[in-house]
Amino acid sequence: MRRPSARRGAGKREAEEAEAEAEAEPGAETKRQTTGGAGPRKAGSASSPDTRAGEEKQRLLACIPGSRTPDWPGSLGLRSRSRGRLCSASDEGWPFGRRLQQPDQTGHHDREFHVRPCGQTQAGQGLQEVYRPPQVFRHDRGCHPGREEPRWLLAPVHSEVYQESLQGILNFCANNYLGLSSHPEVIQAGLQALEEFGAGLSSVRFICGTQSIHKNLEAKIARFHQREDAILYPSCFDANAGLFEGLLTPEDAVLSDELNHASIIDGIRLCKAHKYRYRHLDMADLEAKLQEAQKHRLRLVATDGAFSMDGDIAPLQEICRLASRYGALVFVDECHATGFLGPTGRGTDELLGVMDQVTIINSTLGKALGGASGGYTTGPGPLVSLLRQRARPYLFSNSLPPAVVGCASKALDLLMESNTIVQSMAAKTQRFRSKMEAAGFTISGASHPICPVMLGDARLASRMADDMLKRGIFVIGFSYPVVPKGKARIRVQISAVHSEEDIDCCVEAFVEVGRLHGALP
Repeated sequence: MRRPSARRGAGKREAEEAEAEAEAEPGAETKRQTTGGAGPRKAGSASSPDTRAGEEKQRLLACIPGSRTPDWPGSLGLRSRSRGRLCSASDEGWPFGRRLQQPDQTGHHDREFHVRPCGQTQAGQGLQEVYRPPQVFRHDRGCHPGREEPRWLLAPVHSEVYQESLQGILNFCANNYLGLSSHPEVIQAGLQALEEFGAGLSSVRFICGTQSIHKNLEAKIARFHQREDAILYPSCFDANAGLFEGLLTPEDAVLSDELNHASIIDGIRLCKAHKYRYRHLDMADLEAKLQEAQKHRLRLVATDGAFSMDGDIAPLQEICRLASRYGALVFVDECHATGFLGPTGRGTDELLGVMDQVTIINSTLGKALGGASGGYTTGPGPLVSLLRQRARPYLFSNSLPPAVVGCASKALDLLMESNTIVQSMAAKTQRFRSKMEAAGFTISGASHPICPVMLGDARLASRMADDMLKRGIFVIGFSYPVVPKGKARIRVQISAVHSEEDIDCCVEAFVEVGRLHGALP
């Protein structure tokens, strides 16, 4: 009698031989789909563990909504590097066929798709190409849109992007609020830092990962926000992950807005403080929670300055008033405010006149300030010193690459030299909001460049976004679980690089598509 291990090896060889025979046989892909993907088997023979595993996977995939091959167009131009041929949606079982079930030795699936660049501008900079790969989970097959594959961009982010079949697509969904991601001085500063300080430090900050440019940028951030000190992280997600665990103890309490960003929620989960959640922007509920939290040693109110899904702004004046009354500290995440809210772009605390009352600010370098990566905490000097000793994302992550530091530093220089760009944002935002509301759309939030076009229905938001792209406007539909059920929307983001003509073009496309889908009368 064979040992089980020998039988497993024999079963695997049989499956491989059957697959090799099927490769040369016309219609083999279809046969594999109908026989469970393991090739032909003799009647009465016991199935091998590999065969049974393949059948189990097939049954599992059959339970996943939208797992059948969708009706994609057959001219997608996808290239399978493993086969060296063009494959289309008509390939049987793709992407849930044999290829997906049999990864290579590293555990990765062997299909890799590529798109061709679409040319160069006269200035030598690569034009952008928007490419939308096929969606494994289709909106029109009853699955939630949060799992669709993203559109791809090639070349720098700007107000205009390109696709071979649709030239001159206007980008209205980037966080590039000030247009600095592709600013020539910002790019040059990154190149200079790359040449002078190298590609990276190969170290965390406290070992040998700190250069003069890191310390200079931290000092510049503190000066920009009018705080004592600042500490850099690889991202603001890391800054939020490091703050609460490093600062709060089991004797403390944190009070969080229910619609705070996921990074704040995750950061709070990491700490051992008592957790209170108050209703979104509900100051009466916050006061009740503060009264309940009086028994704790330290109380920290945590809120986004501007909420990224709805475009509304936290009532910081009232939050700071309540915090002062009940002896609490105030923390604000300014990722969607730094650089463009307030008279000089300092954020919501400047906009609402409470810069001296907000204790801690976390924000990002990956949106308005160059758009690359990086985050930071800025506040009292003793707090920053504490985080350098306790914040795990800081202690155990490589330091920011010099090129990223150089770009962010130059972006801050440009912002502190002039507030012209900041002032132009308000007028452009108001232009879009007023024209869309006059057309009959409901726009969430107020006076923020994030302008959510509220539609309610997930499928409607997805289809309208697709049709907007056909008309040269790049926007994305959001639905559950990214936003609450029944509150699907298309989030539009205004940038300083958008012209008035660009904004009017976007509004006209929304009106046309809205009438086409019944969102407007």
